[in-house]
Amino acid sequence: MLVLAHLAQSFIALFQKGGEVFVGLVTGILPTLIVLITAVNSLIGLIGEERVNRIAKAATKNIILRYTIFPIMAVFFLTNPICYSFGRFLPEKYKPAFMDASISFVHPITGLFPHANAAELFVWVGISSGITALGLPLGELAVRYFITGVIVILIRGILTERMTIYMMNRKNNQTVKA
Repeated sequence: MLVLAHLAQSFIALFQKGGEVFVGLVTGILPTLIVLITAVNSLIGLIGEERVNRIAKAATKNIILRYTIFPIMAVFFLTNPICYSFGRFLPEKYKPAFMDASISFVHPITGLFPHANAAELFVWVGISSGITALGLPLGELAVRYFITGVIVILIRGILTERMTIYMMNRKNNQTVKA
């Protein structure tokens, strides 16, 4: 009987812990996300969605800019996770590659701009404490992380775009040009 009581307590404790996490989200990141989404949508409304779409289309015509500058701007200004909403300005065939590039950049930006992804800060702090213990400068590491991140997101963006277009062509039996 004692075992059953312990199992029942453990079972309900799991859901109580889940409830605590949920309350933490409701009082923590969710209000920030809601306000940020509202602000971004308001700004788009003020500027005009057609203008914003034209600017985004011009900024993403070039494949290099599409998978470097565009994701960097998204992650820097909107931070993780709302940065992925920048994908709404892209044609469907580019959205998976933009997501891949953006997701891949949320850590490398943290060394220079911790606000962009506070959830990943513990990784940077762990690595930087080891570098500090060795007496090496953190600034150089942060810049190298950033540059390496830009190179990686460009490669991932291009490869994912090519794979997406290939898969779309296979599925639709038609040509979707890059």
